[in-house]
Amino acid sequence: MQGQVDLHIHSNKSSDGSLSPFHIVQLAREKNLEAISITDHDTVAAYPQALEFGEEAGVEVIPGIELTTLYGDREFHLLLPFVNWKKKIIFKLIAQASKKRIMEAKERVRKLQDIGFDISWKEIAKNSKSTPPLGVTIAQVLLRKAEKKKTPAFKKYFNGTSRDFAPYLFYEDYFVRGKSAWVPKRNLSLLDVLKVAPETEGVPVLAHPGAYFQKASREDIAILKESGLQGLEVYTSYHDPSQTELYKNIAEELDLVPIAGSDFHGKIKPHIPFGSLKEGQYWMVEELRKRRK
Repeated sequence: MQGQVDLHIHSNKSSDGSLSPFHIVQLAREKNLEAISITDHDTVAAYPQALEFGEEAGVEVIPGIELTTLYGDREFHLLLPFVNWKKKIIFKLIAQASKKRIMEAKERVRKLQDIGFDISWKEIAKNSKSTPPLGVTIAQVLLRKAEKKKTPAFKKYFNGTSRDFAPYLFYEDYFVRGKSAWVPKRNLSLLDVLKVAPETEGVPVLAHPGAYFQKASREDIAILKESGLQGLEVYTSYHDPSQTELYKNIAEELDLVPIAGSDFHGKIKPHIPFGSLKEGQYWMVEELRKRRK
């Protein structure tokens, strides 16, 4: 098979995704994708439904998850394509990640309240579906409220093209290190997750290594490779051409499977249309399958 694939897609089972697994599979069929992986943040709630929808539509759906982890003091995201979503170890990791993410989110809300923002944990929890809210999810809730009330202090987020990136602009203004609502990360240890990854039956792949909050170096990736990393998301909406070339070379040098994932979310990332990433090819799926423990 030589069809197009996208191995990093979010559904509305993530706190920041907008389309249902059914809708995603239908779009994949319309775009003639050979295979996709729905990799929601710290949850496998899209399964088994997504697999059933894929079988009906003639689209291969590869079970996946995107785990939020810590490497040093940086947040790193780990994809696990081919994960066995029924295994107890996955639900254990999800429970641990959820507990830490809720603690972090509540701290963020308290910081925003201290600054003077009109927001409550009850409002955030109500709008977060079944998963703990990410920073951009908190920003979304606050910005929707501010736009409705026409709060002057938020005007910058609704001007021109800023509207499309408003939650991320707010995140950068308040939640990054050094800003007024920053809180320490409380995620799972990436090295600890890599130790137990074989039990999940998934293939550990580092997502968007060049993302501004990760900035993974060759040295970082080499250490992770020694700890069990098997793949690298080389082709992604986060990378510019120079980063793509850099991580492509690192993947080749360290014998890591280079994969393609758009990180599609829907409304919260309107600049990433579904099926827009063309570099994903089915041989990537075949190579990942060979690396399964």
